[in-house]
Amino acid sequence: MVLNVVEAEQGEWAVLRISGELDMVSSPVIRQRVHDAVAAGCHDVVLDLSDVLFCDSSGVGVLIAARRLLRSCQGRLRLILPAQGAAEGSHVNKVLGALGVRRLFEVYGDVSSATEDDAQPLSA
Repeated sequence: MVLNVVEAEQGEWAVLRISGELDMVSSPVIRQRVHDAVAAGCHDVVLDLSDVLFCDSSGVGVLIAARRLLRSCQGRLRLILPAQGAAEGSHVNKVLGALGVRRLFEVYGDVSSATEDDAQPLSA
């Protein structure tokens, strides 16, 4: 399956809607897109992973690296993940939970809630 990334802006947030597989082949693309957003001056990034059907360890690595990069420049990273137990696209949520790194991320149910300054993340 081919990786697809659609970038949009919502207020001060860069929103990257990612679909396909987040694996060893596609992870460098996501890493570069996050770096490009930061280089362009956007330090608040939402990664919409709702349509990511597969994620391996290199995909998790790129999410952790994106978190580290944004924190280093006083930015924010927020993830959009399907609700736990959702039939489609819940693979990323399961992988993050199984590896014990889900708690590192602010997770939201949709882009509109993720881009609100006073929104509360979903519990881990």
